[in-house]
Amino acid sequence: MPVAPAVTPGALLLCRAEPAVVRPVAHLLREPMLLAPAGEGWSLLVPSAKPWLAGDDPVDQVLAGWAGALTVGAGRPALALWWDGSRAGYTLASGFRRTVGYVWLADGTPVGESEAMRTFAARLGLDPVRDVETLDGLTRPDPAADARARLLGLLAVLARTGVALPVGLTPGERTDRLRSVAEAQGAETVEWSGWRDAVRAELDAVEDGPAGPWVRGPKARLLGGAQLAAGLPLALWGLARRSGGWTAAGTILVAHGALGLAYDRMRDASHGWRVCG
Repeated sequence: MPVAPAVTPGALLLCRAEPAVVRPVAHLLREPMLLAPAGEGWSLLVPSAKPWLAGDDPVDQVLAGWAGALTVGAGRPALALWWDGSRAGYTLASGFRRTVGYVWLADGTPVGESEAMRTFAARLGLDPVRDVETLDGLTRPDPAADARARLLGLLAVLARTGVALPVGLTPGERTDRLRSVAEAQGAETVEWSGWRDAVRAELDAVEDGPAGPWVRGPKARLLGGAQLAAGLPLALWGLARRSGGWTAAGTILVAHGALGLAYDRMRDASHGWRVCG
């Protein structure tokens, strides 16, 4: 018998990066999160709050914004798994490309486009034959598989990329239960503590992160300017729509752009001082 769908909306957020890379970006989301490893090369964020209950945006739109912010900040793909009383689905954000996602009704009825699954597989580097065939099966009617079972099937495919959720953290559970299970297993609390601490965390990680070659010189200035140019209108658009996720994505772009330009200047200045000395 299919498992009864969860009535309370909930979500999990995966990022294809180690916790050390995800941590400073998660701070910039400005929402309480619990951070834990989720297999080889993956991290898991468990939302501690429920902004989709208090705001205007439903859970899928909130998570799409968060996934977009994570991929912009971490430079790695971010996958949001979400569910409510009537639907469940996923949203994959990867760089500046358009997000891709799929939706099932609570009883498992597919309502997405099958092409989305192929795009999903390609962006994550999944096997174009074996994995795509399995994903295609998730787009076909199956009265024995409800929405939660579909998400579990998706995670089974992702296990071949290294994804391994901590025990007890599975789609369909209440947010409160997910949080308590994550805390019991030692998940790290990530909370907004102000711009000073956020920038300090970024500076600590910047040279060792994926953007290391871009932190100084013409490339840094080019990237910083592009991030500022893209981030300002995105943040304003998110504020106008009262969308915390997209506002965070724009804010992260602005912060990274400003930080990159400031860091490049700081390094040039310190290099000049050493030469003069």
